[in-house]
Amino acid sequence: MLYRFIIFIFLCIFALSFFRSNVYTSKEIVLGTSLPKDGIMKAWGEGVLLGANSYFKYANDSNLINDKKFVLKSYDDKYEPNLTFKNSNNLIYKDKVFSLFGFVGTPTVKNILPILADTRIPFFAPFTGASFLRDSNISNIINLRSSYTKEIEKIISYLNKVRNIKKFAVFYQNDDYGEEAYTALVQTLKKNKLTLVSEGSYKRNTLSITHAIHEMKDKEIGAIIMIGAYKASALFIEKAREIPNLKETLFATLSFGDANAMLKELDHKAERIIFSQVVPDYNSDIEIAKEYRKLLKTYYPDSCYSFISFESFLAAKAVVEATKKTQNRITNETFIKALKSLTPNEMDGLNINFKNNQLLNDTYLFEYKNSNFKEIKYEIN
Repeated sequence: MLYRFIIFIFLCIFALSFFRSNVYTSKEIVLGTSLPKDGIMKAWGEGVLLGANSYFKYANDSNLINDKKFVLKSYDDKYEPNLTFKNSNNLIYKDKVFSLFGFVGTPTVKNILPILADTRIPFFAPFTGASFLRDSNISNIINLRSSYTKEIEKIISYLNKVRNIKKFAVFYQNDDYGEEAYTALVQTLKKNKLTLVSEGSYKRNTLSITHAIHEMKDKEIGAIIMIGAYKASALFIEKAREIPNLKETLFATLSFGDANAMLKELDHKAERIIFSQVVPDYNSDIEIAKEYRKLLKTYYPDSCYSFISFESFLAAKAVVEATKKTQNRITNETFIKALKSLTPNEMDGLNINFKNNQLLNDTYLFEYKNSNFKEIKYEIN
């Protein structure tokens, strides 16, 4: 019995070593993602695939990595954690992907943490600002985007110090995503001696916002912080605008709210909405934004620009640039090290710097005016 136990331990150590240091020699660098392709979150999945594949196709056509080709394998999880778990196992053990990439959502990602810890497979650029991915001891997790905490701090600072708002409410998704951002909001308000006067929640993957509206209809509220998905948030805003005491209330959405999809749901009626983002304006004159617009229209001419596809484009470019840096010896360890050492020069001037377990550490606020997003630039005296 002891002999069998020792053999079992040896095999586990061998398997772990394999995942850590095995040289990836395939001519196809296969990445895998699990995201919503169906249901009320499908616009998210579409945006991720459009942005990433526009750059991967360019990298392949331009032979950027010595005759190697990038392939992005994707499965639909409908934004349901149990499907994400199943998909992740298929990607790793059936499809034998080199890295996991661009997963969407906090509850979905949280459900696969044991897989990430066990396999040590690279896990790059999930679309979540959750703190557990930034405080994690799992070294194979690398975030691209900034955290929910940073977004909320920026929102509250602007609304309070520039717009002089004192009373806040929150509309949030009742799951790990909502709880993460809700906690960050409460802590930020407390630090600034501000008041949360009301709160309302809804269930993930539903449009059950009636109770949340009821919680706020008789309150004096300066701004409502929106911690939800785009369809639910848009519906909430539509209904809230019909309530007399909320006629002048501002709405501030996190980046996960998907500003472009939300605007479409609202028929572009964007008055009194502040949009937080973790990437710069995709319509700006910075070189990487120009490249994004050019390549998206080259490979997907019928698609529309969006913050989500731009973020995914940046993540795909980071993957390609990191692969270049491995000098043809691509392992989990060399790839992760290369991602962490990316510089603004390699990313066409993007302000990129690995700290807090994330490459991007800036957040931005936007309003939608005259058919375009306009960054809110302000100074606090």
